[in-house]
Amino acid sequence: MLALRLARGAHPLVLLRRLFVVAAAAGTGFLVLGALGHAAAHPDTAGDSAVRLLWCAAPLAATAQLAVAVARTDPAARLQRGMTAAGLGPFRLTLLATASTALSCVLGALLSLVVFLALRGDLGGGAVLGGSRPGGTGLLGAGHPVPLVGALMLLAVVPLTAAAATAFALRPRTEPGTVDTAPPSATEGPSGLPWGIALTAAGLAIEAYTSPAADSPGGLLPLPGRLIGSPPGLLVGWALAALGLVLAGPGLVYLSGQLLCAGRPGALRLLSGRVLQEEARRLGRPIGVLCAVASGAYAAAAVYGAAPSRPLGPFTAIGAAIVLACVGVSALSAASESRTARARTTAALRRLGASSAVLRRATALRTLALLLILGPLTWTVAEMAARPLVH
Repeated sequence: MLALRLARGAHPLVLLRRLFVVAAAAGTGFLVLGALGHAAAHPDTAGDSAVRLLWCAAPLAATAQLAVAVARTDPAARLQRGMTAAGLGPFRLTLLATASTALSCVLGALLSLVVFLALRGDLGGGAVLGGSRPGGTGLLGAGHPVPLVGALMLLAVVPLTAAAATAFALRPRTEPGTVDTAPPSATEGPSGLPWGIALTAAGLAIEAYTSPAADSPGGLLPLPGRLIGSPPGLLVGWALAALGLVLAGPGLVYLSGQLLCAGRPGALRLLSGRVLQEEARRLGRPIGVLCAVASGAYAAAAVYGAAPSRPLGPFTAIGAAIVLACVGVSALSAASESRTARARTTAALRRLGASSAVLRRATALRTLALLLILGPLTWTVAEMAARPLVH
């Protein structure tokens, strides 16, 4: 009830972020139900249906990341003093954020179920996308019964995953009444950069070693609709390279700040570099995920551009749109959270005489530094990932 009251009085931008979570959960739920419909229509190809369901893990992870990012920027999560006075400490605030995330995802999952059943024609009227065709059963397996209990169980994975990720990310770091004696500071860089570089290199090496030639049967990375034939090593290599970029994200942001502060920096460079160092842990992971997805999208476009006879299916397009939208909104939410966290520092700089133009130039300089460091690295990883598949 409290979550509903907070949602009703929230700022329109906060409501828009929550609607993004609902939309992402609905899209992911539709992909899961699409895999279930394929399994119902093709009982003899259980392996193909299982791989279709496995590909839903990427949109599911992106949806969970978006839910965490939105929960972090929710104003209710920052009302520590007032909520504590009302009897809601850090633990109960985490439960409140988890419940809000679960409710949003449940709404999206139920919406996907209604759309899925409507397109199959199960709610009356003819099937739109799942209609039977000569020699096939359509995209959603219309005409073949889908177990409602199984559909609800699969859909429950979406809100449960998002809620678990939110609870883990927003969990209280210390026990009530205690003080953390070793908080991270801007002078201590994140420790994940070497591990991230090692995982990325290992992933690219595995992919290069296990990738068949592009002109061989099944040599390209098949996505939903053409799922069978991917070498397991290829998928493992892509996963390791993406995980490496995510782990290296905070270290790369911190490195960008160090480069800005190198030499004899002026006030603008010093301010920009210190902000990047301070916010490296907050911004690093979302930016690392964004770089991983961008490199994967570039590599996939290069691979499928080399084989126009393998068009992307509608489920692939939906999954790609969900992932790209989620990581983009997550990165913007992290930037908004960082700006909110620096509100007192920004106010102090204004009292000291810093103009709005100076603060805007500092923001532009930080953005440029990140692009100069992360842009070439993302392109290099994408090019190295795609080269064994197209040559």
